[in-house]
Amino acid sequence: MRIIAGKAGRIAIKVPSAVARPTTDFVRQAVFSILGEKIENTRVLDLFAGSGALGLEALSRGAASCLFVDDSRQAGTVITENLTKSHLDGGRFTKSDVVSFLKRDAATYDIIFADPPYWKHYGDKDHIADLLDSRLLPPRLAAGGWLVAEISAHQKSPCCDDFILTDRREYGSSAILFFSAASATDPA
Repeated sequence: MRIIAGKAGRIAIKVPSAVARPTTDFVRQAVFSILGEKIENTRVLDLFAGSGALGLEALSRGAASCLFVDDSRQAGTVITENLTKSHLDGGRFTKSDVVSFLKRDAATYDIIFADPPYWKHYGDKDHIADLLDSRLLPPRLAAGGWLVAEISAHQKSPCCDDFILTDRREYGSSAILFFSAASATDPA
């Protein structure tokens, strides 16, 4: 895996062994092509960060800051190494369960990435649906901000009253969902 574009473009990044399905270069390229210039000077939150690939890509493309959140100590070590290797400023890691973090965090973010483990079988935890239902995300999303979530292409897009699904793109086994706040108008 590598950072695709920006000031750290083409730098290889490490992936923690515990990460079963990192966001591929192809999918990240598609996500950032859709976001385009919306990424510049933004405050980014990378939930279920894993290798930090989404947040690293955002920093490389001009995001002002990125807070990486993951409950794995190994993820924190790898993200810190990736930040050092890529010479990207503005990145910080927090070791925490995502729900616990959102309950105590008071900051707002322009872009929130959420790439949890996929729902695979009936009865599995659906992290994205749970996050949307928790009502913990709306206070964290700045006005005009975007929630970008990755789910299995086999899953239906979750919905809730707080967010509007503005776009769904499928790439192989992955689906990328772009949400805006329900109170915001669709800028896309």
